[in-house]
Amino acid sequence: MFSAQVRAHRRRLGMTQEDLAATTGVSVRAIRNLEAGQTGRARPATVRLLADAFELAGDERDRFCRSALDGTDQLPADKAPTSAAGTPPAHGRPVPAQLPADVAGFVGRTGQLRQLTELLDDHDRPAAVVISAIAGTAGVGKTALAVHWAHQTLDRFPDGQLYVNLRGYDPDQPATPAEVLAQFLTALGVPGTDIPADLDERAARYRTELTGRRMLIALDNAATVDQVRPLLPGTGSCMVLVTSRDSLAGLVAVNGAHRLDLDLLPPADAITLLRRLIGHRVDADPDAAATLATQCAHLPLALRIAAELAVARPTTPLAELVMELADQQHRLDLLDADGDSRAAVTAVFSWSMRHLPADAARTFRLLGLHPGPDIDAYATAALTDTSLSQARLALDRLARAHLVHPTGPARYGMHDLLRAYATTLTAAHDAAADRRSASTRLFDYYLVTAAAATQQLRLVDAHSRPGTAAPATTPTPDLAGPGTARRWLDTERPCLVAAAVHTATHGWPAHAVQLSMTLYRYLESGHYIDALTIHTHARDAARQTGDLAGQAHTQLGLGGINIRLGRLELATEHLVQASVLFQQAGDLVGQARVLTNLGVVEDHRGFYQAAADRQEQALVLYRQAGYPRGEAIALHNLGVAEDHLGRHRAAADHLEQALALHRQTSDTIGEAMALHNLGLAEMGLGRYQEAADRQEQALVLYRQAGYPRGEAWALFGLGSVQTHLGRPDQAIALHRRALTLFRESGERGGEIRALNGLGEAALAAGRPAEALTHHTTALSTSVIPDQQARAHTGAGRAHHMLGDLVRARHHYEHALALHTRLGSPDADDVGARLIALDASPDTGHDQHD
Repeated sequence: MFSAQVRAHRRRLGMTQEDLAATTGVSVRAIRNLEAGQTGRARPATVRLLADAFELAGDERDRFCRSALDGTDQLPADKAPTSAAGTPPAHGRPVPAQLPADVAGFVGRTGQLRQLTELLDDHDRPAAVVISAIAGTAGVGKTALAVHWAHQTLDRFPDGQLYVNLRGYDPDQPATPAEVLAQFLTALGVPGTDIPADLDERAARYRTELTGRRMLIALDNAATVDQVRPLLPGTGSCMVLVTSRDSLAGLVAVNGAHRLDLDLLPPADAITLLRRLIGHRVDADPDAAATLATQCAHLPLALRIAAELAVARPTTPLAELVMELADQQHRLDLLDADGDSRAAVTAVFSWSMRHLPADAARTFRLLGLHPGPDIDAYATAALTDTSLSQARLALDRLARAHLVHPTGPARYGMHDLLRAYATTLTAAHDAAADRRSASTRLFDYYLVTAAAATQQLRLVDAHSRPGTAAPATTPTPDLAGPGTARRWLDTERPCLVAAAVHTATHGWPAHAVQLSMTLYRYLESGHYIDALTIHTHARDAARQTGDLAGQAHTQLGLGGINIRLGRLELATEHLVQASVLFQQAGDLVGQARVLTNLGVVEDHRGFYQAAADRQEQALVLYRQAGYPRGEAIALHNLGVAEDHLGRHRAAADHLEQALALHRQTSDTIGEAMALHNLGLAEMGLGRYQEAADRQEQALVLYRQAGYPRGEAWALFGLGSVQTHLGRPDQAIALHRRALTLFRESGERGGEIRALNGLGEAALAAGRPAEALTHHTTALSTSVIPDQQARAHTGAGRAHHMLGDLVRARHHYEHALALHTRLGSPDADDVGARLIALDASPDTGHDQHD
């Protein structure tokens, strides 16, 4: 069991539970519960911290983390499950597990299940991706078949499964290949900064990431071949399942897909499904059961809805229920001469709706207005203008009637046929004004609750907080504590994105802009693709309504996110446009925020004096506007630029001033950032113990705020201090933890710094070959000038220690050129190393890389 592994590793290191708690930041109580097996599944962040504390790496770390997922011990590497080709899982890579839950009471389809397995077993096929296109009418059970088979064969895909509902028949928001590729690349462990903007480049990176992985990719509810093709891997080690109402003939002809046409359930299987769902009443009245199956057109979706209605009325004979459905079908005149199965489904829907309480029926209708992939009771209460308990009761009734289905804890989704039916019903039965009011309440709820969550996390300030958000008129969740607030944002993010897109394009432009402003700082913590979607739609909405302030804020958002993505030219374009708009609006704070971001761009380019100049200009405007929070940010960034220029004393002075202002304005994240950067400045001054104290203080604040990106920076800073204090092994452990967090949050700049930190710590530990690996990796991915110089210096030192003076000189010369261009004081150190290199005895190496 995982609990036994935690206990064994702790004892192996001679640690008490209190020691482990102090090392990881996990509470003693949580560790006790883990070791006692009373926690259930451990949180991923906790597992990661434990693995770091136990100094686990490679296969051993992989087994430890996987055992936490399922609560069992993993097999040794030589006995781990392999793919059909004998390829073990790719070590050190995420193993996505995105399949929906298996279908309860699955019946029949034995021939189709066998065909899918045979397709997977076919070793004579060309070395190309295996594609099965499951085609059939709506409600016939395509998704159920794909998911059920996938669950039966999970061991054949040890590197995981990717799943997406392409929403191909959603008239408003079908999933685009670009959106799906971003989701898949994130699940595969690609940082947001590394996800290309161009669709073709994104697809190429996706294919590269899948190379050598044995994975299942399930593409559900596709409308066209064009929606699918960019999502196909380029390796024969993967299998793709595509479900669609379309035959996808082009996918068969061009991509070699195997088409599996799914027909209605055979009569015997339809009766078996009814028997499993209803029970003995089916055998007591077989003629009525057979008629009911026929009325449902042998479609699983309709059969499940009809069966639930029968279960809900246990004393009503099946024959009477059959007569009711027949009357409903005749009354609606929905069955045409061709026996259209979709018409039969609609008749069953209508029949089921007649037996719902009025409040549940109204809830079902209004759910058709919700633009997101799923919904909880709070959003339902807002949509329907009811209490939380009423919303929960309505959702429970709809779930029992199979009119909605669970998608997660206390969350529900709708089959696309049911959503279309709900949309038709609300258009027919609810006045346009009532529908508008319902949607407005929903969007108000999302906006107000998102604002409360970001406020709890200290991720919003007076300038970026929307001023026109409607007060909450419906129940809102308790978001006390940063962890709860962040979990709400993470869970609701797909719905918030959908709400932003819908409001921007369907008549609520102010809501789109306000969502963009509210979520600005939350999204910049790693959700870059979602940020681009929200800010772009909000900008377009602001343009359409002539909202200059909204345009300025959304352009600022786009500029900030493109800085995170490393697209500095594009970021500059957005920021320049934002500057013009803020000037037109007479917004001094907005103009200062643009200058602050432009300074960050200059810093990323390595132009540190220009960066300092921008921050000083911003500081003047912030002080002129009387905006202390902005003043703190400008002082903070000014200190960072000065530290890069080697002016450590001036840097520390400005960071001390920033720290005081961050505390004055209750900006916890800003305070932690200032402590981290102040620690780096003090390291430059040789005050290593003070630097360590600053990083420890920052680490505590970041963890209290539930801010893993910041936690990574503090760990990196602490690791750097430990290297200077002569504790390289501790430094290596800290940098590894930082590297993991940087990669998870997509913080490419931090990742490069952690790699260089690992290299420097390895050099201090006398392991030059290991150091060379880290510095070379940093060089291969870094576009940050000072980190390129740092990596070249480290690589030069490693080669020097290994006796390869030619390669050492090569790297030192590159480092010297970069440091000189940057005006960095480190140029003197590298120059001294070159002089020392000339004094070294010749090793005889004459190769040059």
